[in-house]
Amino acid sequence: MRILDQYILKRFLYNFFSSFGILMLIFIFQTIWLFIDDLAGRGLDISIIAKFLLYITPSLMEKVLPLTVLLASILTFGTFAENYEFAAMKASGISLQRSMLSLIIFVSLLGILVFYFANSVIPASEQKIYNLRKNIGQVKPSTAIIEGAFSDLEGTNMNMKVDRKYGDNDRFLDNVVIHEKSANGVNYRVIKAKTGELVSSEGSDLLQLVLRDGHYYMEIISRNSLENRKHPFAKGTFETYTINQDISKLDVNLEEERSITTDKMKNVVRLIKDADSIKNNNISVVRTFSKSVYNRMGAFTPLSVKDSIDKVERAKLSKDSIAIKKKIIDTIRIMKLFEPWQQSQILNSAQNTTTNVIASIAGKKDELDKRYKIYNMHIVSLHKKFALALSCIILFFVGAPLGAIIRKGGLGLPMVIAIVLFLTYYFIGVFAENSAKEGNINPILGGWASSLIMLPLGIFLTKRATADKGLVDFGGIIDFFKRIFAKIRPSTK
Repeated sequence: MRILDQYILKRFLYNFFSSFGILMLIFIFQTIWLFIDDLAGRGLDISIIAKFLLYITPSLMEKVLPLTVLLASILTFGTFAENYEFAAMKASGISLQRSMLSLIIFVSLLGILVFYFANSVIPASEQKIYNLRKNIGQVKPSTAIIEGAFSDLEGTNMNMKVDRKYGDNDRFLDNVVIHEKSANGVNYRVIKAKTGELVSSEGSDLLQLVLRDGHYYMEIISRNSLENRKHPFAKGTFETYTINQDISKLDVNLEEERSITTDKMKNVVRLIKDADSIKNNNISVVRTFSKSVYNRMGAFTPLSVKDSIDKVERAKLSKDSIAIKKKIIDTIRIMKLFEPWQQSQILNSAQNTTTNVIASIAGKKDELDKRYKIYNMHIVSLHKKFALALSCIILFFVGAPLGAIIRKGGLGLPMVIAIVLFLTYYFIGVFAENSAKEGNINPILGGWASSLIMLPLGIFLTKRATADKGLVDFGGIIDFFKRIFAKIRPSTK
């Protein structure tokens, strides 16, 4: 490797690791802010919080690394151009592409490393984060209760809010409000108490919640629908009220693994396999439902042999309005074969059947939308892993020539330009991904949209920097308008 290549690579690596450290720190603080409700006020050890941040770090790299490459390339080549080092390279016969050679190799290797992270490390970290977040609220009952807000207690049918927790392991509670839910998830009883206490013995699967000095309100559901219209209820007061709950589902360890997996928790091989299975399953569900509707409606039933004459007559009918009018007349004529009361029954039956089929289709549509959304999410996640690796290379070809064009180093203007470009890249990716999940655009395009938009920009900037031109050729624009006015002026004389 030449001395110049070593010099350029060292300057780039210095800017790269400096930017990476600063940006990673910023994103970690942002993550702490986003998950503050999961971490604060739950009596968690520092080691658990540190483990949570460690697990979430690989997921942050898919945002930090592209931005780091963009910023480092702008800083490096902006400094070269500002100090006239880039002009000295050109005077020595070294082109922009030749000066970028060592960095192109480095960024290509970085893209391979990013793909490995996206394919292996990030799915494992997503699984760890999911397990840890679910288990944080289940290690001990008091950690699942947040002061001043309603909290769902997993494994129970209760939703609870307290004003304050205190004492050993936060076992004592002030101003307790409990909503108890029925099997279908409807709140049917509200309990309020001035104080409460969580009582549980070590190794026991039974939790006792002892409430003191309170009252309750409960709706009464009667089997008689007429009685339910009166909205019957019961209410009462108590000095001491004990609620026993089975907490066997809460008695877990923070490191307990769960079998639940999403598209973000899978590698390329698993995504391809599961996407194919989901697609085949969706097709099977659609075919089964279509056959069910077909049988319920009795539409398009094949004609028997004795109806062959009717086949010939139908074949002679054209598809114009006359044929449609004739069919309507035939339908009315058939209806006149029945008594008036029978006609009413036939029409009501047809209307009820149509209404039921439409309702069934509407209900099935929601289920199919969810199924196809899951399939789209798998396809988007699959292509995002490849697009993420390629984005580091594309953003390098955006940042390096842009730095040579703006001829400015430091953390001022280059930082602003890098953030604007990255936000454009990031939001395009987010909007395209969300649209792809909803089925508005092709899921493959949703995974590649941001990279495909940045690719022409990188080609354009590289050509401008190679030709030693500015970002915008104002002189060419002025000459263009001068030529237009020169053509207009003789015609006006």
